[in-house]
Amino acid sequence: MGTVIDSHFLALTAIVTIGYQFLFFVVTALLKFDKVTDFAGSTNFVILAILTLLLKGAWHFRQVVLTFFVVLWGLRLGIFLLFRILQWGEDRRFDEMRSNLGRLAIFWIFQAVWVWTVSLPVTLVNASNRNPFLQAVDVIGWIMWSVGFIIEGTADQQKLRFKQSSENRGKWCNVGLWKYSRHPNYFGEILLWWGIFVASTPVLKGAEWLVIIGPIFLTLLLLFISGIPLLEESADKKFGNVDGYRIYKRRTSPLFPLPPSVYGILPSWFKTTFLFEFPLYSRNLPQEELI
Repeated sequence: MGTVIDSHFLALTAIVTIGYQFLFFVVTALLKFDKVTDFAGSTNFVILAILTLLLKGAWHFRQVVLTFFVVLWGLRLGIFLLFRILQWGEDRRFDEMRSNLGRLAIFWIFQAVWVWTVSLPVTLVNASNRNPFLQAVDVIGWIMWSVGFIIEGTADQQKLRFKQSSENRGKWCNVGLWKYSRHPNYFGEILLWWGIFVASTPVLKGAEWLVIIGPIFLTLLLLFISGIPLLEESADKKFGNVDGYRIYKRRTSPLFPLPPSVYGILPSWFKTTFLFEFPLYSRNLPQEELI
């Protein structure tokens, strides 16, 4: 009866996610140890993908491919972020949370919602009995994921190497992919999760299409809440009085990788409407600097 009621594994994945995140919340709250935060989030995706694949036991090719994609992404990102925070020390995001249990709890609840929601396309694919022949959207989705995965991983490594160099201390990263986007890693992450959704569509029916809230939630999260706004605010506070930084910001796309020579001459309305150059990204800079 339980299997019939939760045939899409929605309750199961919610319970597992809540339990996994609660475990790390307790560790963080009791030991004031927040170095495992991003690792807890990334590996949770891996656990849900593998668990749903194993429980269903169908081993359809589409299920295996998408599960592999999530596992590869989650392990790569989780290990990268863990090593990075161990090198850098404390996570500054938690400076105001370590002594505030309520705010800390809200963060972990939000992380659980993020994992469960963004995982929905893979969860539904792994729970499905449908196994249609491979279609063009499968390949398109796989290509989107591959491009996004390469961009995200490359951007992460480029920024890490940049910050590790003593010559770049006190500078903003503008090398490699960061010449063409102020947040190429987020562009890659958004692209790969939209790719997973696209590749999941052949098995979706009716209300199952609501799993599109996964990539939508991720996109909105990075654009408006915990991603770009926080990093833009931090960078503006550090470098806002530096002419070179203001030129970089004016000529460099916030998300989509574009040549600076092209982006720099686009009108403001076009940047805002189509390229996500929202005013909230420059609240700490004089607006005339960005025209």
